[in-house]
Amino acid sequence: MLLPLAGLLLLPMVLIPLALLAAACAPGGGTDKAIGGPARADEPSRVVIPSLGVDSPLIRLGRDPGDPVRVPPREKSGTAGWIMDSARPGTPGTAVIVGHDSPRDHPRDGGEAVFHDLHRLARNDVVDVVRGDGRVLHFAVTGTETVEGDALPSAGPRTHGPTEEKALRLVTCGGDGGEGHEHRRLIVSATLQD
Repeated sequence: MLLPLAGLLLLPMVLIPLALLAAACAPGGGTDKAIGGPARADEPSRVVIPSLGVDSPLIRLGRDPGDPVRVPPREKSGTAGWIMDSARPGTPGTAVIVGHDSPRDHPRDGGEAVFHDLHRLARNDVVDVVRGDGRVLHFAVTGTETVEGDALPSAGPRTHGPTEEKALRLVTCGGDGGEGHEHRRLIVSATLQD
């Protein structure tokens, strides 16, 4: 009689963790963690922009040759994404983080898109990137520009020849929401502070 009772008591301890694991792995599944959060300790896990009130987990985004610009899914417009084939923040080269700017095009429960106010950043504003190991990297804004077309800024381990610059680019749609809005990019440049 004790053995079946003990089995019944153990059953919830086995089923509950399995249910939580299934919920976490399902698309949009039940946690506040980013889709595909950092696989390594030196990969970025969050972006924080104190002057804009931005504090977002990062979705890991690959590049698709048929789609030059990868962004987080529409239902995650409040979440930014790191382009995985760009540099890891804090290493030589240019790290690229992208996000939506408009909840009209990409609704998120009526809230603002993650980079809605990105155009407000000014020179020397702080952008913090939190790595998977908890280390916080502090970047200072060096400038902004709006470019035509879908191309992202140069990415990869090194840009513009041999360089040791540790750069960050924040990218979102640019323009006023009118015709061609989706074909302009606002790019905010920042460099790592020691």
